Amino acid sequence: MSDWGRNNPKQVRKTSWTVEEAEEKIAAFCAYQERCAWEVRRKLYEKGIAEPQIEKLIDFLLREKFIDEERYARAFSRGKFRLKKWGKNRIRMELKMRQVPEDLIRKGLLEIDPTEYYDTLLSETEKKWEKTKEPDLYKKRFKVVGYLMQRGFEQDLVQEAIDSLL
Repeated sequence: MSDWGRNNPKQVRKTSWTVEEAEEKIAAFCAYQERCAWEVRRKLYEKGIAEPQIEKLIDFLLREKFIDEERYARAFSRGKFRLKKWGKNRIRMELKMRQVPEDLIRKGLLEIDPTEYYDTLLSETEKKWEKTKEPDLYKKRFKVVGYLMQRGFEQDLVQEAIDSLL
């Protein structure tokens, strides 16, 4: 049996990085998938890097194109829409939370094809409508609208999708 594990008192988990380690590890962190400056800043802070070094590392990552906020906004928008079936409002909120500038958020949302967006909304509406077990039509409609709004779809499109379903 191995000595490695959570309950081994001999094992010491290293939670902080040195500045030298940080440059290499954070570059790998950014190379693995698209990241924004906010995510990188948060990761470096968690690893115990001081504020002046964090800014130097972020400048390095920006210069070397490991971080590109526009590329990130586009990839994030595409991914969250296609994989998680999020609407534009939800994607916009998440990008704002990550401190991505509004103009880049708009560019990111342009990655979503309007036809594909509406088709996804229709399919999500149908799925939720079938799953919702509510005899009162008014209450059922309210639940489905609430669900779709929570997913980030626009209210006028949600109403249109439900009307086309009925």
